Amino acid sequence: MFNFGLYHWRRRLRRLLTGLLAIGAGFALRRLARRRRLCDLISLLLVGWGTRTTAQTLRKVLSSPPWHLDREKYDALAAMLPLESAETVLDVGSGTGRSVVGLAPTIDPGTRVIAFDVFDDRIILGNGPGLVRRNAAQAGLDVDPVRGDAPHLPFATDSVDVLTFSRVLHDLSKAEAQAALTDARRVCDRDGTVGVLELPFPHDEGVSPARYWYDLLVDAGFTVTDQRSLDESYFLYAATPNPPSRNPR
Repeated sequence: MFNFGLYHWRRRLRRLLTGLLAIGAGFALRRLARRRRLCDLISLLLVGWGTRTTAQTLRKVLSSPPWHLDREKYDALAAMLPLESAETVLDVGSGTGRSVVGLAPTIDPGTRVIAFDVFDDRIILGNGPGLVRRNAAQAGLDVDPVRGDAPHLPFATDSVDVLTFSRVLHDLSKAEAQAALTDARRVCDRDGTVGVLELPFPHDEGVSPARYWYDLLVDAGFTVTDQRSLDESYFLYAATPNPPSRNPR
């Protein structure tokens, strides 16, 4: 079974504990202050709020269960990319390996796959090189985890056939997302491809998500060759690097 970790686990754990404490305090108050209407009312409010908070938090924790993989969006992205013929695939923002596992059926087992991430376990429980390696192995891939920041890719120019950004850019600031794509343009082979899978959360308010992510790729030096959306919940792009500009003599 895969384990993709729990997102925002510290914040949700605190909220879960707060809800449970409120329930416990409510029952304790009811026992200690029997036949007092005000205390009964406060205890009911505490139990009610605590129950609601606990239930909502548990739903959020399991809204994307750690073992679940929504393959539809990754299948759609894989269909847009030349993964089968790629010698090197760089997945930027791999985390615990959900995107690597999602794309695995289309990647040749002999391909070098690099899982690149900051590996910050304060955001995702268990987020680390060991977990992404374990999940990828279960999907039939041997990955090389590399730690770093997306705006500064520690890879040689023109060295990667396919780069993927799956639900990563919206988590960065706009400047960081622009820098990440610009550096991806440098790292991507001249005949390579960049694939982007994004949510409808552009950095600028009041703009079309589909157009926003498209323009971000174009501004970074790419030509978008394919563009799709899945129920307006996911926006997918395939793009190739533009030839380097030449200064006129």
